[in-house]
Amino acid sequence: MSVDSMFVHKMWVDHELSKMVDGGVPFPMLSDGGGKVGEVYGVYDPAGGVDVRGRFIIDPDGVVQAMEMLTPPVGRNVAETLRQIAAFQLVRESKGSRATPSGWRPGKKVLTPGEDLVGNVWQEWKVEDAFN
Repeated sequence: MSVDSMFVHKMWVDHELSKMVDGGVPFPMLSDGGGKVGEVYGVYDPAGGVDVRGRFIIDPDGVVQAMEMLTPPVGRNVAETLRQIAAFQLVRESKGSRATPSGWRPGKKVLTPGEDLVGNVWQEWKVEDAFN
């Protein structure tokens, strides 16, 4: 979502994104003309009339689970966003009986929250686990 019009989004998809992502982005791009939604999330810059780059992961209950704000020269990491969505889905589906450590990726080891884990995460998970 951005303050750009749906026509600007279409041009961006047709002339840019479709060349980077086969078939373009697989989700709708929404227009927030006037920045009302951006104001609610604290990313709208009224002086410039634009949104700063913000990413929000919102669960099915409407609760913001993650957010990230970047200045325009710094690109976002789509793979990291997808990794986080998978982690949030896993935790939600397990009803909190599983947790994903830092750097977790789908198919990798998860943790079981509880008293036994407190102070012992270092025994259960090593940083190199995220890269192997």
